[in-house]
Amino acid sequence: MPVYLDHAATTPISAPALAALTSVISRSGNPSSLHGAGRRARATVEQARETIALAAGAHPSEVIFTSGGTEADNLAVKGLFWSRRAADPRRTRILVSTVEHAAVHETVEWLEAQEGAEAVWIPVDATGVLDLDALKKELDSGGADTVALITCMWANNEVGTVEPIAEVVALAAAHGIPVHSDAVQAFGSVPINFRESGLAAMSISGHKIGGPVGVGALLLGRAVNLTPVQHGGGQERKVRSGTLDTAGIAAFAAAAEDVTSHLDVEGARIAGLRDRIIAAVRELVPEAVLRGVDPAVSPGGRLPGNAHFTFPGCEGDSLLFLLDMAGIESSTGSACTAGVPRPSHVLLAMGLDEDTARGAQRFSLGHTSGPADVDAFVAALPQAHARAKQAGMAGHKSTIETASTK
Repeated sequence: MPVYLDHAATTPISAPALAALTSVISRSGNPSSLHGAGRRARATVEQARETIALAAGAHPSEVIFTSGGTEADNLAVKGLFWSRRAADPRRTRILVSTVEHAAVHETVEWLEAQEGAEAVWIPVDATGVLDLDALKKELDSGGADTVALITCMWANNEVGTVEPIAEVVALAAAHGIPVHSDAVQAFGSVPINFRESGLAAMSISGHKIGGPVGVGALLLGRAVNLTPVQHGGGQERKVRSGTLDTAGIAAFAAAAEDVTSHLDVEGARIAGLRDRIIAAVRELVPEAVLRGVDPAVSPGGRLPGNAHFTFPGCEGDSLLFLLDMAGIESSTGSACTAGVPRPSHVLLAMGLDEDTARGAQRFSLGHTSGPADVDAFVAALPQAHARAKQAGMAGHKSTIETASTK
C-alpha cells in the first residue's frame, strides 16, 4: 500500500463526506426547481450553507458556492477588480504577494494583459512571509486611491508559511481597500474566522479538507460589490450562475463540520507527524534545508501538515520518482511544462536560485496519515536520496530514464 504524502494537492474523502455524498447523489432535484424534489434539494443546499458558514465564521448569506478554489479565486480577483474600477476608473492597481497560487497569480497576469490592470508584486522574506513594510510603503506612497484590491493567501500551498492576514487587512482598512485571501490550504488546517478577519472575500475548497473534488466556496462580505465572471441564472446571490451540485455541496459541508469540530486535536496530531519528518530528514540528509517557517521557532507560522525541503545536488523530479518507486507519494510543488522542469516561483520569490529551487520536495500530511507512514518514509528516504543525488541535476527526460533503470 503506497504511503500518501501529498495531502496538500488533495486529501482522501472523509467518512462523513462520503456518507453525505452517497446519501444525496441518488436523489433527483434541481435546487432551483419549485416542485417537491427541487425544494428538498434546496433545503439540503441551504443546510449545507449554514454548516459551512458556521465552520468558517461567516454568515450563511456570505457563502457563494463554486466549482472549487480556482473558480472562487477568479471570481474574487476579477469581480473585485471590475467592480472597484467601475466605481472609480483610477483603481487599476492590484497589490499581490509574489508567492500566490497559480489560480491568483495567473488571474492577475490575465487582468494585466487583457483588462489594463497593473500588478504590484509585494515581496516576501526568506521564509515566505509577506513584507508588511513593503506593503505599507506602497499604500502610504500616495497611490492608495489607485488600488482596486489586495490579494494575499492565508497560507502558502508549497512551503506552508502562514501569512499575516490580520496585519494586511489592518493596513488596507486604513485606505478603504478590500482584501481577498486564498484560504484553500488554511481552511481546515488552522483556525479561521471570516467575520473576524475583516476580509472582503475568501476562497475555500472541498477536496483539501476531505470533501469531493469539484466544489468550493467564495466567502463574500454582504456589503461587498462583485461583478460576475460568468452569466446565467444568477443562482448564487446573482454573483455566480450555474446549477448547484447538491450532493457535492452536502459532502463539502459534512467534511467542513468534521474537520473543524476537532481542529485543535487533529492539528496537534498532524503537526507531531510533520515534526518527525522534519527531524528525520535533518538527521538522514543533513544538507537538506527546510523551507518556510521553522515550527520550532514559530509553532503557528507553518501549516501543521507541511514539511518542505530542498535537497542540494538533486533534481526534485528524480527524488519524486525514486520515492514513488519505493511506495512514497510526495510532490515537487513546482510545475512541469513540455517535459522541462521549472523552478517554483514561490522559492524564487523567497530568494533561492534556480538550481536550488529545482531540488524541492514537499511532504504533506492529512487525516489518513499515521506514524507508520512516517516510518515508511524514513526507511525509504536514504536510498532514494542517494540515487537521486547520483542522477544529479539532469533534464526531465534523463531523470525518468535514470529512475526507471534503478
